[in-house]
Amino acid sequence: MRIKKYDFNYGRRQLMGKTAHAAAAAYTAGVLAPLWPLIGNAADISKAYPEELLSIDAYTKGKIKTGDYITAENVDIVKDMIDPIAYEQIKNMGRRIKIRPTTTDTSKLFGAAYLEATLRNQGQATFDDVGNIRTKDGKPWIGGNPFPNPKDAHEAIANLTLSWGRNDYTLYAIRERDLNPDGNVAYNYDFIWSELAAANRLDGTIFRDDPSMLRYQTVFFTSTRDVAGSSFLNNWHYDQRKFPDLYGYLPQFRRVRQFPTNQRFEPLIPGVTWILSDAWAAGDPMLTWGNYKVVGSKPWLGAVSGNWRPDNNRETPVHGGPEGQSFFDTEFEMIPEVLVLDAEPTEYPRAPVGKKRIWVDVRNGMFLSYVRYDRNGKPWVSFEAGFGQQTDGNASIMEPSGNSPVWTWNYVLAHDIQGNRISLIDHVDEVTGGYKSHFEADPEDAFDRFFTQQAITRLGQV
Repeated sequence: MRIKKYDFNYGRRQLMGKTAHAAAAAYTAGVLAPLWPLIGNAADISKAYPEELLSIDAYTKGKIKTGDYITAENVDIVKDMIDPIAYEQIKNMGRRIKIRPTTTDTSKLFGAAYLEATLRNQGQATFDDVGNIRTKDGKPWIGGNPFPNPKDAHEAIANLTLSWGRNDYTLYAIRERDLNPDGNVAYNYDFIWSELAAANRLDGTIFRDDPSMLRYQTVFFTSTRDVAGSSFLNNWHYDQRKFPDLYGYLPQFRRVRQFPTNQRFEPLIPGVTWILSDAWAAGDPMLTWGNYKVVGSKPWLGAVSGNWRPDNNRETPVHGGPEGQSFFDTEFEMIPEVLVLDAEPTEYPRAPVGKKRIWVDVRNGMFLSYVRYDRNGKPWVSFEAGFGQQTDGNASIMEPSGNSPVWTWNYVLAHDIQGNRISLIDHVDEVTGGYKSHFEADPEDAFDRFFTQQAITRLGQV
């Protein structure tokens, strides 16, 4: 008689047990073996997890299988593996999500250059006496995730905060539709979201040798006519106790003005459900939030691979809702282990947000789902992102090195569940004005073009 070493619920029990001890002991990703030594040795992560955490078929005992759709009829089987707003979308609003196989090759969950920097620099990060991330010789961080195996919530949020797009430079062409509660489109926008890393650059340098800055970020709108030319510049200090400097140019007033700190909790333009605080689930400096804690460790469903379509301007088809256009067609897969984090906006006394909850994939440190809650503790807005390498069949967008497909986000679905308004945010090839998504530029040229007050004035001349 053969006795199985691990029974069916072994993996889930181990994750629950790790969560119970997370406050008292350092968290380590992996169940059968520590995860990050396997990643560092380019090993398959199936050595770190039992089958039940790598296969939806095994986890649900065949009730849901790879290739099936999660629908209103079967979503209760996996209710504990999606955020509460996604559950409502599927259960009552007609959303359907296709299940794809679990990605076990972790190299497909990173950009190659970012993974190389993470592995090269692991073990060199520490917190200084005020809570900022430094190298052990006191310098700003030098590239990649500072804490690839986060031991607590502070290390996990540092991975999200220090590099949003995980490239030294990004320019995302974005097409957004904002829906009313009746399912009809209220607003259409084309805009550019661009980031320039000052620290945490993949070559270990500091932009302009200025250790006081972390990143420069600009968003400017090219369509529709009522908002075209509106531009915003968001300068982040390396010191995570300092609020970013936020400047805006509104063409109707023909001047640049500085916005107050609490503008981070208000939409930049009419109709959108997202705010700057939502960006990458870490839209504010991490030390302006507090009471960070790990509240869970569990398997999860999320969009971490696929979901990139090279045709039709890379726009994502839609379905569901009252008019058949409320949700993107997306594929989720089984993620064996996420950390569930909570935090509160401690330095924003008038913030309308009570807390945020983030579900983080321990394999690459990126968020999968994020929900902000109101001051009464009720779910308010979800911010779900779909990630993956930009490759499909013979079509690929390559990293500047040419060694690997670009890894980036493909869509964001932001849903204000209290007002039942939805923003469909699509990372496309090109938007009005001829701007195209790209990931390589001379940093000095990019800075002058996009990341100064003079630049946002020029960008406003559309």
